[in-house]
Amino acid sequence: MKIIKKVIIIMLLAIITAGFIVASYGYYMYKEALKEVTLEAKIEKILSTENYTKLEEMPDIYKDAVIAVEDHRFYKHHGVDYISIGRAIVNDIKAMKLVEGGSTITQQLAKNIYFTQDKKFTRKISEVFMARYIEENCSKEQILELYLNTSYFGNGYYTVKDACRGYFDKEPINMTSYESTLLAGIPNAPSVYAPNKNPLLARQRQRQVLSRMVKYKYLTQEEADDIFTDKTE
Repeated sequence: MKIIKKVIIIMLLAIITAGFIVASYGYYMYKEALKEVTLEAKIEKILSTENYTKLEEMPDIYKDAVIAVEDHRFYKHHGVDYISIGRAIVNDIKAMKLVEGGSTITQQLAKNIYFTQDKKFTRKISEVFMARYIEENCSKEQILELYLNTSYFGNGYYTVKDACRGYFDKEPINMTSYESTLLAGIPNAPSVYAPNKNPLLARQRQRQVLSRMVKYKYLTQEEADDIFTDKTE
């Protein structure tokens, strides 16, 4: 029994040490990223993007759809959703690799503007630090707007305005509920869900978006079904 206890203690110490090293390196990456380019400079560059799309130029149902499918506790957390992270850690341990991120919209913004898309633990830690920093310096509305202007919508479209004009031949504010919920699902996997390339998969993803909207009380099931079946709505 003493040997087993010693082994367990050694394993726990090794895990704690490894966690400390990863966290320290993640924090170092976060500080170095800010040192290289300030958040203010990053935001200024994004705001100057051609066809930058403001929140007021987007339908409410589109914004609701994005929040429902990407980060339904967006207005309740401070950059990091520990409930989602806990769930993701359990699933990652089961798979023995990073299969689920648990990232909030703020974390995704941090990744979009500062870090790579690689699924590495150190990058995830630096992303957490950056998300907390972004939340301290930006309003929720600004974070959502910046996120929607740094996400990729497939087919070479990097802003909501570009995507709406390209996919629907209209301005964002004129999107129907059908188009809004279709567009909201694309950034999860743009090469897969681009409606002009994989319309069936795009529709399947749209169904997931609508399901989340029902789950989090943005829509009733009847409203979701009507949207899904009425392309001209």
